[in-house]
Amino acid sequence: MVAPADDAVFRPVRTGNPFEETVERLLQAIKLGVVMPGDRLPAERDLATRLNVSRVTLREAIHALTEAGYVESRRGRYGGTFVNERLPKPRRTAAKRIARELGDGLDDALILRDALETGAAEAAANRALSEAEEAHLERCLADTAAAKLTDYRRFDSRLHLAIAEVTGSASLTAATADVRMRLNELLDAIPLLERNIAHSNDQHAVIVAAILADDPEAARQAMQEHLSGTAVLLRGFLA
Repeated sequence: MVAPADDAVFRPVRTGNPFEETVERLLQAIKLGVVMPGDRLPAERDLATRLNVSRVTLREAIHALTEAGYVESRRGRYGGTFVNERLPKPRRTAAKRIARELGDGLDDALILRDALETGAAEAAANRALSEAEEAHLERCLADTAAAKLTDYRRFDSRLHLAIAEVTGSASLTAATADVRMRLNELLDAIPLLERNIAHSNDQHAVIVAAILADDPEAARQAMQEHLSGTAVLLRGFLA
């Protein structure tokens, strides 16, 4: 049984800072491509229940994201809260400054990502996937390969989440989403290189092919190689 990515990001928030964590969850869903531009967020009542927050808190969070340009509310029979077609551009903050702020957190996040995502690729290849799960992986792979430069990070994130999803582990999917968000600000601060994107797309295809071929060792190795390339690129820009 699949552990959907929306269940991972729309999981209950912790007590203490419900407003801030609700904003974080909604941003996570948008930035990781779980809810795409033009898509409608789950109904307010359902979303408040899933996040375990009051509807007042949820409305305040949605208002904040509306003001920031991420969502818009529409009235009428087919109304609701929709992700804007054009999202705010990532702030091209100096990568080195972000790295300094992260400190040892950068290496921590990269190590955690490596452990989670290589394990996810292996676990996905070890599992008998349904036709729907295979189609989900192939669709996310195709969407990433066809993505425009401005949208690439989001589709790339969505593909990596899909691999975690098809392991059937909700905990692994949630952890993968969390570590990706830790690295996203830094990834957004370095330039997108067309040659690197082409290489990444080739690696994505190898990873998905290994998963669909039920070859856990090949899937793990392909994912390891892919993640090491990202780590090298990050460290290169931060040197």
